[in-house]
Amino acid sequence: MLMSEVYRESLGDQASGLRRLASPRPVRVIAVTSGKGGVGKTNVSVNLGMAMANEGKSVLLMDADMGLANVDVLLGLHPSYNLSHVINGDRALEEIIMPAANGLSIIPASSGLKSMAELSAAQHAGIIRAFSELSNHLDVLIIDTAAGISESVISFSRASQEVIVVICDEPASMTDAYALIKLLNRDYGMHRFRILVNMVQSLQEGREVYNKMVKVVDRYLDATLDFLGAIPYDEYLRKAIQKQRSVIEAYPRSKSALVFKKLAQKADNWPVVTTATGHLEFFVERLIQSTQIYRAA
Repeated sequence: MLMSEVYRESLGDQASGLRRLASPRPVRVIAVTSGKGGVGKTNVSVNLGMAMANEGKSVLLMDADMGLANVDVLLGLHPSYNLSHVINGDRALEEIIMPAANGLSIIPASSGLKSMAELSAAQHAGIIRAFSELSNHLDVLIIDTAAGISESVISFSRASQEVIVVICDEPASMTDAYALIKLLNRDYGMHRFRILVNMVQSLQEGREVYNKMVKVVDRYLDATLDFLGAIPYDEYLRKAIQKQRSVIEAYPRSKSALVFKKLAQKADNWPVVTTATGHLEFFVERLIQSTQIYRAA
């Protein structure tokens, strides 16, 4: 039997096992991505997660940048273990989760870890078991992806229910974000993306940047963009980063913190998936299926 056939059979066994798991409550899974690095994507992930936790949600933030993990750095945390230890079977997922301020928890990653597309079937199975243990007490899972259009970014985006694309008003950001949306739309059939504009002087400027993106997408792609909002330039946001704290925690009355709180409330009103697609097991199943093409090729 060919290795690709063995891998497909293994994935089928894992998927069957997932469907047998009973998960009593749905979990909202949100991927935060950007196309280009340096647009504040991770800062958005951290502060959106913190704001949602402040709304009383049980929120878990997963650092999915396997090459340049930095969620723990932004929050001033020093994890002893990370996702690589779960993948290797050295630690359970529960053992590596770190509590942050205000009820937010994180799954730290390590620099230099191979992408999800390169994991073996056995490693995938271990991740499935780990995530299925969390589904009973979790409301929101936020995935802070890497920048760019790597296989791991594609896999995490495809597996999530919602995809937030962070952009700013500069040509490289717009071009790279469009390239990511184009790839996910044309090659993987994804049709809806939520756009968050970062580092603007006003909400009007944010809408103008968003409209530029809409104009291009409407012309060339079969995709729908939703305007999530705009994060203003804020000196307090820079100060919070220097303190290795979220702006929600350090400066809760700052302009950017107030916007993040509004974004969290808006996200809470998104439709909740109540079928099997709303459970963490399904998220990991989709993650595996999206990487199958790379392993079986």
